[in-house]
Amino acid sequence: MSDSPGWVPPGSSPSDPHPGAGGNASGGGPTGRPGGSGDGAPAGETPSAPQQPPNWSAQQPPAAPQGWGTPPPPPPGQPGWGHWNQPPAAKPGVIPLRPLGIGEILDGAVTTARTHWRTALGISLAVAVMIQIVSTIATGVWLRDNSGLRALETETDPTGEEVREALSGTMSTLGVEMLAALVGTVLATAMLTMVVSRAVLGRPVTTGEAWRDSRPRLLRLLGLTLLVTGIVVGVVLLGFLPGFLLGVAGSVEGGVLLGFLGGLAGLAAAAWLWVRYSLAAPALMLERQGVTDALRRSAKLVRGSWWRIFGIQVLTALLVFLVGMIIQLPATLLAPVVSGDGVERFLSGGVADMSWTYLVIVGIGAVLASTVTLPITAGVTALLYMDQRIRREALDLELARAAGVPGHEPHPGGPAPGN
Repeated sequence: MSDSPGWVPPGSSPSDPHPGAGGNASGGGPTGRPGGSGDGAPAGETPSAPQQPPNWSAQQPPAAPQGWGTPPPPPPGQPGWGHWNQPPAAKPGVIPLRPLGIGEILDGAVTTARTHWRTALGISLAVAVMIQIVSTIATGVWLRDNSGLRALETETDPTGEEVREALSGTMSTLGVEMLAALVGTVLATAMLTMVVSRAVLGRPVTTGEAWRDSRPRLLRLLGLTLLVTGIVVGVVLLGFLPGFLLGVAGSVEGGVLLGFLGGLAGLAAAAWLWVRYSLAAPALMLERQGVTDALRRSAKLVRGSWWRIFGIQVLTALLVFLVGMIIQLPATLLAPVVSGDGVERFLSGGVADMSWTYLVIVGIGAVLASTVTLPITAGVTALLYMDQRIRREALDLELARAAGVPGHEPHPGGPAPGN
């Protein structure tokens, strides 16, 4: 029996090979339940109801209607508000077990962070502190003596040495910050996905359990993140390449025009690929898929719902940006005052004196902002993945059985849920 949790898609089509072999296609425990033990409960807990294996067959109930949270139609003859009426869905955890709307996905992510705040905020705080310490040290080493940047700001004709100094420090700092952000994002995504998977079932999870469950998948998640980032960035650069080559060949105006059009095409293709593979991380973590299998799994779940997922992801990114900016703004205004640079210089757009005091105060604001926003971002992605599986594969039945919801208990000798 494997100790790491995972959800292999119940009722996956024969064209989607299961990641494991043997009697249990998931490579998980004998029950295939979400959770770290065979009975699906965290260590030390007693399951509230008898359990049964999930539905591994290819036959599933008809898919739920697609759209922006469209609920299924009510049973014939049931009273209510027309076709929008539906029987109440079980809610053992942070979301109701039915197709979700945008508000329910966002609310589920926030409720997870609020209900399991010790674990969720503890993980995001630790990751944010790690990222910011590395970023602050890198900025202090390469940019604290920012004479090159000041020369670019004040001089109309800076020397080549001043330009090289400014660019060298900026690129070195940016490279270290991106590396720290990559590692931190992988850690936060892996552990917070495990927290959300338990919160959906109404079960608590400690930081130690989230680390233990996610640790075996970290290297694969890192590889997946690097691969998706490389694909998206590569497509954008490929769009600009023809215009750049044309400009180098001597046709500057034609190169600019072609580069602009190619860049737009590259950005559109990159956005399409980003959404197509946006559910790969939870598929890799919860189903214990490989990197390429997780990409294919995400593409299958996104197919037919691209615009819906794109809208939710963009809305989430906008909300996270606004919340982070509001949290970080006081520290950004306070830092130049405490460091003696003055707010006037900051408001005028000048380069601030990056003293250690300034960097520490700005870093504290960044840590607070990341601590709040990381659980929301990871939670929305994980819940989007679950929502797509509920709509396509009746995962709500499997989750209800795993949570011990009355009416979904195992029936010895009977058919599995969904058959």
